[in-house]
Amino acid sequence: MVRLVGSGEGAAARVYQYDVFISYQRGDRVVPAWVRNHFHPRLSELLDTNLDREVKVFFDETLPTGSHWPVELRSALQRTRILVPVCSPKYFQSEWCLAEWHSMARREELVSRAAPDRPRRLIYPVIFCDSRNFPAYAHERSMWDLKRWNLPYEHFQASPAYLEFHQQVEQIAEELEELIALAPEWRPDWPVDTPLPEPPNRPRMPRF
Repeated sequence: MVRLVGSGEGAAARVYQYDVFISYQRGDRVVPAWVRNHFHPRLSELLDTNLDREVKVFFDETLPTGSHWPVELRSALQRTRILVPVCSPKYFQSEWCLAEWHSMARREELVSRAAPDRPRRLIYPVIFCDSRNFPAYAHERSMWDLKRWNLPYEHFQASPAYLEFHQQVEQIAEELEELIALAPEWRPDWPVDTPLPEPPNRPRMPRF
């Protein structure tokens, strides 16, 4: 079960705050370490270097100490242009991850209905591991495969493969720049679904 955030909770924010929202499975040890040590810093610096303005990439570990985490997460998602899911099999078993993915998918639908001749891609998935177990709706999307470079350890940066990883993220950044430029104007009624404070034992798909 999820709670829908409508224009009431998001009405205070009238513009986008973030260009990219990195969505990932937080209960795992490996994926958060990889995002923290490698993916988030490289993507952030490459986007910021290439664009002529300050680029903001949301990664929830950068939230200030004492933040009300669910509220900050909902607010950040509603005020982000592009969602970048870091996909693993457990990603699609997480209520938070599913809510983030489907919130942005619903935004795509709203934009498509408003301008059917100008479809917008607002979800840019990257593969962390084992895409064979992803759901069918995920396979329908183009996904960037980073399985070869999914080492979470800090010393990965000293290996020859890190240059290849940097080049991969550089190409991702270039494609994201185009999607960011084409993102629709911000609306206070962007739908955001999040799990209730006490989620059930078994993750489920969000209900709409």
